[in-house]
Amino acid sequence: MSRFVRLCETASPTGEERAVADLVRSELESLGLEVSEDDAAGPTGAGAGNLLARIPGRPRDDGSDPGYLMFCAHIDTVPHDGPIEVVLDEQGVYRSAGDTILGADNKAAVAVLIEMAARAVKEPPAIGLELLFTVAEEQGLLGAKAFDHSLLRSEAGFVLDHATDIGEVITAAPTHIGINAEFKGVEAHAGLVPESGRSAIAAAARAISEMELGRLDEETTANVGVIRGGSSGNVIPGFCRVVGEARSVDPVRVTEVIAAMTDAMVWAGSEGGVEVDVTTEKHFTGYRVPDDSRAMGFAEAALRANGFEPKRITTGGGSDASVFRERGMDCLLLANGTYANHTAEESVPRENLQAMLAICEEIAAQAGQV
Repeated sequence: MSRFVRLCETASPTGEERAVADLVRSELESLGLEVSEDDAAGPTGAGAGNLLARIPGRPRDDGSDPGYLMFCAHIDTVPHDGPIEVVLDEQGVYRSAGDTILGADNKAAVAVLIEMAARAVKEPPAIGLELLFTVAEEQGLLGAKAFDHSLLRSEAGFVLDHATDIGEVITAAPTHIGINAEFKGVEAHAGLVPESGRSAIAAAARAISEMELGRLDEETTANVGVIRGGSSGNVIPGFCRVVGEARSVDPVRVTEVIAAMTDAMVWAGSEGGVEVDVTTEKHFTGYRVPDDSRAMGFAEAALRANGFEPKRITTGGGSDASVFRERGMDCLLLANGTYANHTAEESVPRENLQAMLAICEEIAAQAGQV
């Protein structure tokens, strides 16, 4: 797919999406489609807004409107140094030629959806298609959060953004809560009057040592990812910042874990005579897809029709599907056969792009029969 290569080689780290947004828009408009761009760039800090294109389905036999189905992919990537050069190896796998990411996350999905649009323009599908391309996904699903959901006509949708084998259907995802703590102690000369100081770093370290971190149970994780403070090796540190998170599919469990992390920080501050300011923020809400989900029924039927046995899994990450499910849409996250995302080893087999195109078209066909 030359389109996939063009997309990947057009750099678009979060905040710098303009060039790839223009490319996507140009590709869609060349098909005769109208493309709208919202004002998400401002509130999200993205380089462009979210793009939406709509392709009507063919009327039903009774003349009624078949409705619409949403497919979603994000156009931003994680940061990278230097230009991306795509190569296709002897095994038919797309890789980065250098030390950068490939960008298959999520441009493999973007390429599939544009190709789907090209084919749908030539032969209208059994149901209308709404193709949504979001920005700033890699920095907390910000584009999807800023998107006006009322613009969509679809009751069900699909997000192609899980870096595992095709066939995996994500039926549960976690609530993610971030935690930030600022420890404020008293600086003093470490060699002359250490007794006069109160170490913010020591208090932060004591707090972390009291926390249960890592995988806490099958559906719950906790982590401290940043500890930063102090000014010099010979100064008792008067400031330290700690950043962490907790995730769980169980919304009660995640609040319990965050509460325990907060308690550890407050206790350690008190023990060390250090002030502590703790704030928390929910980044996205978890979900469980019910067995009677129509979206899941369409997807599993489409996978089987294309020779893939569906496998229902739980993920520890978030996606734009988290946003749309929270807003009431029957939205499903699907694995799209990319691998080692966010690394220089990122790859996607050419046949996986072709397979996902066939699966998406079959999903539309299945939905059009209802």
